[in-house]
Amino acid sequence: MIRFNCPPTLPKSLEYIKQAFESGNTCGDGEFTKKCNEWIRENTGAVDAYLTTSGTSALEMGAMVTVERDDEVIMPSFTFVATANAFAREGAKCVFVDIRPDTMNIDENLIEEAITEKTKVIAPVHYAGVGCEMDKIMEIAKKYNLKVVEDAAQGVYAKYKGQALGAIGDVGCFSFHETKNYSMGEGGATLFKDAQVGDWGERIRENGTNRRRYIRGELDKYTWEFLGSSFLPSELNAAYLLGQLEIAGEINDDRIRTWNNYKERLMDLQNEGLIEMPTIPEHCEFNAHMFYFKMKDIEERTEFIRYMMEDKGIKVMSHYVPLHGTNGGNRYGRFVGEDKYTTKESERLVRLPLYYQMKEEDFEKIIKSIYEFYKK
Repeated sequence: MIRFNCPPTLPKSLEYIKQAFESGNTCGDGEFTKKCNEWIRENTGAVDAYLTTSGTSALEMGAMVTVERDDEVIMPSFTFVATANAFAREGAKCVFVDIRPDTMNIDENLIEEAITEKTKVIAPVHYAGVGCEMDKIMEIAKKYNLKVVEDAAQGVYAKYKGQALGAIGDVGCFSFHETKNYSMGEGGATLFKDAQVGDWGERIRENGTNRRRYIRGELDKYTWEFLGSSFLPSELNAAYLLGQLEIAGEINDDRIRTWNNYKERLMDLQNEGLIEMPTIPEHCEFNAHMFYFKMKDIEERTEFIRYMMEDKGIKVMSHYVPLHGTNGGNRYGRFVGEDKYTTKESERLVRLPLYYQMKEEDFEKIIKSIYEFYKK
């Protein structure tokens, strides 16, 4: 079976994990965590950045510093459930709007009509590492005095008009899950534009205490200040990640080569009108987080996935089920406007294997199998 994803396994990462283990400090916020935090700040321009246990916990931190019970948060319905869960856990209402069919990102032109007196946050999701139209979104946020929490789980090392995804809004959230370009196994990071909010975030991830100030020698004891949780990842996870961040450009270039090869080799199918490949706006520097294309309909996609996995031994994947069509989406949110594209486009989308150092023979088998499916 050709796997859908293979997390990077680098000698440097293994060396760092060994060092972390032998140091006797594996619990969190040691030297490897600090180096990862520093890398994120330097490479994004964020004022503060903190590793977390997951992309979900990064979003939860973002929700805790921006919303309260009965507030409303505008987001796309085409996203992972963690985007909505983070805000719903704080008692906020999720307000879903339609997406753009070209990038699968939130339609920035539909946000304003979804704003009410209860709206507090816009939560754009940068699908596949391609930036949402952040100029428009930030303009709307400023006009209505709203916060912007970027779900940049798939957006590490990607940019919008030269700005790093995750560092444009008030809060940004990364994921370093096994399926992402850079992996901790499970992990994430929360980025802050404002130092004061970042200080709040630092205390949230320490169970709502001022423990970090105590460790830095700023206090003679630490105390509980407000609600928080334990969002610190293990040093072992941070050590694994750091080895990848140190060659982040190399990993990014390798993934983009594979992505471009997919696009070039599948262009004939698009020209024949059989598939539709992704659109990357000129002002977006994407990170090749995934390669997907859209098929005729859900029936064709279902047959394609069965064919590739059962007949060819190649793992291909669909993606999100729109949240507004789920029990949870109806319980904790509502859809505003027309579902013109969200459901239809999500049902056509299929993702192909893409990872660092993909074997050429595996890539060729995938391409050959796709063409054989359409000949059949």
